[in-house]
Amino acid sequence: MRHLFAVAVAVLTVASAAQTPTTTEQVIAAMHGRYSQNWYRTLTFEQQSITHKPDGTSSTETWQEAMLLPGRLRIDMGVPSAGNGALFVNGREYLYKAGKLVKDRDELNPLLVLGFDVYGQPVDVTMGQLKTLHVDASTMHEEQWNGRGYFVVGAKVGDTHTAQFWIDKERLYFVRMLQPDEKDPKSTEEFLFEDYKQVEGGGWLSEHVVMNIDGKLVFEEKYSKVQVNPKLSEGLFDPQRFVQP
Repeated sequence: MRHLFAVAVAVLTVASAAQTPTTTEQVIAAMHGRYSQNWYRTLTFEQQSITHKPDGTSSTETWQEAMLLPGRLRIDMGVPSAGNGALFVNGREYLYKAGKLVKDRDELNPLLVLGFDVYGQPVDVTMGQLKTLHVDASTMHEEQWNGRGYFVVGAKVGDTHTAQFWIDKERLYFVRMLQPDEKDPKSTEEFLFEDYKQVEGGGWLSEHVVMNIDGKLVFEEKYSKVQVNPKLSEGLFDPQRFVQP
């Protein structure tokens, strides 16, 4: 009996090891496979956007956000009728002030891709987007951090500056991204998805997003009034119709 038990344990151990992702593509495939059938497709929430200034003071603004996955995010900064905000639509960024388009450029939002789109689009699409995000998909390792295990894609052990993202090994959701600061490449930007809640249907939502530069808090987002899978029109994400009636 002891022999049979030992054999059973050995078989289960081997099977478990075989299922553990060892490449970036396997990590992305595991994320997609776990949640593709029950992750939300639309999402809205109110966001308290808090900017932390060098002098120690802070300012807060209320934003309204809406997502239509994959690839579409709308941000209304302040009162929506004022026409201030941004759209991220299929790899392009549109910025508006007083209802007028002031910037239009190719810009893939990494937090949208890794925190949301990965569950609603084919694995090969996400893998292609990692190149645009300058993440080296050929480099991956496992890491223990804050008491949990993570898959770290894009950097070697000990490297916390190169463009990389961290995925929770158990729950397979995005937790952390590190990359050189666009304005000062010697500095490091860090984005954290914290305070995760499992929502209706089985997906997850981080209700607190943090941005640090060289370990110092510069910006954070706190979500409330979350609505999962509300009905949203395509026109809400039309760059030519940013100001809604």
